Amino acid sequence: MKKTFKAIALAAALALPMATSAAATTIVDAAVGTKNLSTLVAAVKAADLVGTLSSKGPFTVFAPTNLAFNLLPRGTVPTLLKAENKGQLTKVLTAHVVAGKVTAGDLVAAIKAHGGSYRFHTVSGDALVATTFGRAVIITDENGGRAFVTNADINVSNGVVHIVNKVLLPK
Repeated sequence: MKKTFKAIALAAALALPMATSAAATTIVDAAVGTKNLSTLVAAVKAADLVGTLSSKGPFTVFAPTNLAFNLLPRGTVPTLLKAENKGQLTKVLTAHVVAGKVTAGDLVAAIKAHGGSYRFHTVSGDALVATTFGRAVIITDENGGRAFVTNADINVSNGVVHIVNKVLLPK
């Protein structure tokens, strides 16, 4: 089982291009400038969260890739992007946002300080749990869904972005 997780983490990390650190840009600017986050950008626009995620912050965003959205059941993304589902889409997206700037180093330190797992809350009020597997940081949502952080510490003017390989779902 350990070999499987390591293989998944390695494959996920190698499949993603490294985004660059751009302290002069916002979370939204960084997402717009990262090709593999175009579905997230479309969702942020549909939920009218561009202004919030462009504001002073600071925020920490666990940003799911296009592939992460593609792993959801068929039809989920188009359904969430419909105007009548804006509330549900907002709930899903804000389950990826934490108030304050939390770097990968902060997460690893908190995991160690809390005996191997660190529970924290998103701006939606949902709980996430961070753990490590070797050198990989794993974020688990309230449903038991696990996402590997595949690219950490993309620093922007209003916080930090960590790219993840799964969509974190609220309960």
